[in-house]
Amino acid sequence: MTANKTLLQMKYARIIALFAKKAHITELNALDFFYASHTYLFMSEGISNFHCLSDGYLTDELMQEFFESPLSSH
Repeated sequence: MTANKTLLQMKYARIIALFAKKAHITELNALDFFYASHTYLFMSEGISNFHCLSDGYLTDELMQEFFESPLSSH
């Protein structure tokens, strides 16, 4: 299933903003991390309809990736 491109971009923006707030990082850093993440890959490719999951769930997935990442300073 493919998502409407405009709606998907709006979903990305909401997830990035929520991720920045939860991770206590700038939105620019959140944006950079998001576009390099597996979460983004799965959403953009429509893998397992990942893009259909809630913003909160996807943000939690992103948080998990962030704290497991060698790039995070946590």
